[in-house]
Amino acid sequence: MQANDIRKGMVILYNGVPHRVLDFRHRTPGNLRAFVQARLRNLKSGMSTEVRFSSTENVERALVDQREMEFLYSSGDRHHFMDTETYDQIELGEEVLGDATRYLVSGARLQVDFIDGAAISVELPAAVTLAVTETAPEMKGATAAAQSKPATLETGVVVQVPSFVKMGDKIRVDPSTGEYLERAR
Repeated sequence: MQANDIRKGMVILYNGVPHRVLDFRHRTPGNLRAFVQARLRNLKSGMSTEVRFSSTENVERALVDQREMEFLYSSGDRHHFMDTETYDQIELGEEVLGDATRYLVSGARLQVDFIDGAAISVELPAAVTLAVTETAPEMKGATAAAQSKPATLETGVVVQVPSFVKMGDKIRVDPSTGEYLERAR
């Protein structure tokens, strides 16, 4: 495919290594030739890089098998998942999961990308629901200004939450930024 066909979320081969397209822009500066500026994440090392392709340059799309998996449990630095269709179980390490381990709770569903039968990356949902295990008590009358306080969640992650959130509440968090979104219903 040509570089013009690159889209966010695609997995392409760049220098023989699979990379996920995080962002791209098609540019036509003045009377110069058009090009595509892309931000790519190396799926083996996790490093991000900026790459410029000529708009007519050929780019090879990686054949990725994406499966929905359910998180079962962790034992040490190994994390166990089950395929929701075939019920096959796999074990993934920190090198594949990266920061996703901070948002894993039993029963969580996520997308796992496979190339040639080997898991290369995971994609968490846009929001995860976690319980607050520790936070400062609610301050009465502190509604005049939007204030936030730190809260420790069931996975050990600390996020800033509004002052009305208390221990035991379930909240929704964006795992890509680690920010509080809302109280879960």
